[in-house]
Amino acid sequence: MIAKVHVKGILLSLLIGLSAYVLSSAYTFFNSILLGLVMGMVIGNFVRVPTAYGSGITFTSGKLLEFSLLFLAFGISYTSVSKIGLMSFTCIIITIVVVLVLTIALSRKLNFSDSSCHLIGFGTAICGSSAIAAVSSSVTKNKEDIGISLAVVNLLGAIGMISLPILLTYVPVSMVKSGFIIGGSLHSVGNVAGAAYTMGDEIGQTAITIKLARVALLSPALIFFRYLVNKGTSNWKEHFRLPWYVWSFIGISILTSVLDIPADMISTSETIGKVILTVAMAAIGLKVSFRTLYQSGKKAVLIGMVIFLIQLALLLLFALFL
Repeated sequence: MIAKVHVKGILLSLLIGLSAYVLSSAYTFFNSILLGLVMGMVIGNFVRVPTAYGSGITFTSGKLLEFSLLFLAFGISYTSVSKIGLMSFTCIIITIVVVLVLTIALSRKLNFSDSSCHLIGFGTAICGSSAIAAVSSSVTKNKEDIGISLAVVNLLGAIGMISLPILLTYVPVSMVKSGFIIGGSLHSVGNVAGAAYTMGDEIGQTAITIKLARVALLSPALIFFRYLVNKGTSNWKEHFRLPWYVWSFIGISILTSVLDIPADMISTSETIGKVILTVAMAAIGLKVSFRTLYQSGKKAVLIGMVIFLIQLALLLLFALFL
């Protein structure tokens, strides 16, 4: 039961989030998740939101972020892993492990205390916004760090979507290997589809298959990343004490892999998940100040770029020599 004190903040977040989703549906070059975040930030910084809305905004930014994963899980199937071949699968696992270990090492080496570095690294390794939503509760309670990391991952994903097809025209690799590089590096499924299909259907199909295999590795990667983040601070059992919604996410993913679920049901669930995540992003945006974004965002963009480029370089080496 939702407390009455939350209603105003929930309604404001819904209004912003649903407006962002409708706009992104009408103008497809908009990413609804990023648009919801930006619209929330603009309103939160330029409009004096009454304090009575605060508890509802906090409730929405937390609970809806969790619930969105349950619906997004229907789009994950572990059968996609079997479609990419042992060599490609091994290369993808190595890349994910390197990116996650590198994320922890960079944050410690550069004394980057904000949790946004961890969130950006995990989002880069797996699937952008959805991955950040999954790992955020294990890393931070700071909604500003979540907002910054989401903005950075979406920004870099958009840059990569535009630039990678151009760069790959100068790289002597086959179409299949170009698809491998795009699917193994770009942040979201939308980024991958946008970049790969501009280069041809064969590249697009390969890239999407690789990307879905990456997404299917979200759950084991989350457990591994929790171990890296909390290493030395708890016993091994603590790394498997995941939030209820993450275990639910894993369970639904397994069910979609072994049961023949209708495509319409999967599509509807993914759409609902995206709408809920957009509303949650709007609520998070309402809590992010431009000053914090400017102060922390510069370093976050730099670290995100370094992690992304190293990931890209590793995939390029695999494509050229394996």
